[in-house]
Amino acid sequence: MRRREFITLLGGADAVWPLATRAQQPMPVVGFLNNASPDPYAPMVAWFRQGLNETGYVEGRNFAIEYRWAEGQNDRLPALSRDLVRRPVAVIAALGRNAALAAKAATTTIPIVFQTADDPVESGLVASLNRPGGNLTGVSTLATELGPKRLELLHELVPTATVITLLINPASTNAEIQATNLTAAARTLGLQVHVLHASTERDLETVFATLVRQRARALVISNDGLFISRSGQLGELTVRHGLPTIFQFREFTAAGGLMSYGGSVADPYRQFGVYTGRVLKGEKPADLPVQQATKVELIINLKTAKAFGLTIPLPLLGRADEVIE
Repeated sequence: MRRREFITLLGGADAVWPLATRAQQPMPVVGFLNNASPDPYAPMVAWFRQGLNETGYVEGRNFAIEYRWAEGQNDRLPALSRDLVRRPVAVIAALGRNAALAAKAATTTIPIVFQTADDPVESGLVASLNRPGGNLTGVSTLATELGPKRLELLHELVPTATVITLLINPASTNAEIQATNLTAAARTLGLQVHVLHASTERDLETVFATLVRQRARALVISNDGLFISRSGQLGELTVRHGLPTIFQFREFTAAGGLMSYGGSVADPYRQFGVYTGRVLKGEKPADLPVQQATKVELIINLKTAKAFGLTIPLPLLGRADEVIE
């Protein structure tokens, strides 16, 4: 072989080898961590992936997701977090306060993006909303903080109900906080709160049968992934049993529920995915301010109110952002 041919051959190999090396590079992996089970959170995961798609990431094409579900057992979260760190993943997407805290305890180097219904500063996730610092940032909603306001609105509509029932998922990351906040708000209004638990879809029918036996007069549904994913079913159940109820999302009221007060159900999870995609592209969590979903809407189903024999006070009707007739 002539020297010139040999050099040409080597030059061609130099051009091919880097391409082959790049082709063999593994896709970046997102570690998805949550304390619950996958089925109730299927819509949230879909919105999360939608946000990633908006930043150019398509699961299975240019990135992968490793899912870790604690199945309602918060004590499993630290081990699941450490497992993702050992994997290792490019970023941890932590859904819920407990998942985010477990991820934070597991690593100070891998970026963490969270979605939580709690105050992330008060929870100890970040130093401040505008300057998160460290390796965490994410999206925060007002779900927990709005619980007392929902109770107040329901009391305004059904003032004769002196005992309000709170439906809560005991496996929820913020179940205790929501129960505490609602109980304190009820005392201020001179009301009592009776708590009922549901942690699976099968529990919902049982809970409403219990509500009928107890002759419940009004119901507040707490913020939880199970209840969010079953908003339509819950709306139908409250109509079937004639129970004045308030929940967070419009989907509940559109299905016949009496009232909803809160923000969009989809947007926080979509933004959760967008932030995860931005971090995958190389942005640092410390440089990304925590996003806050602050828009809330009061929606009243006037048809349901009439069916329940309720008259909507004019001041309350005037504050409604939407009235379903």
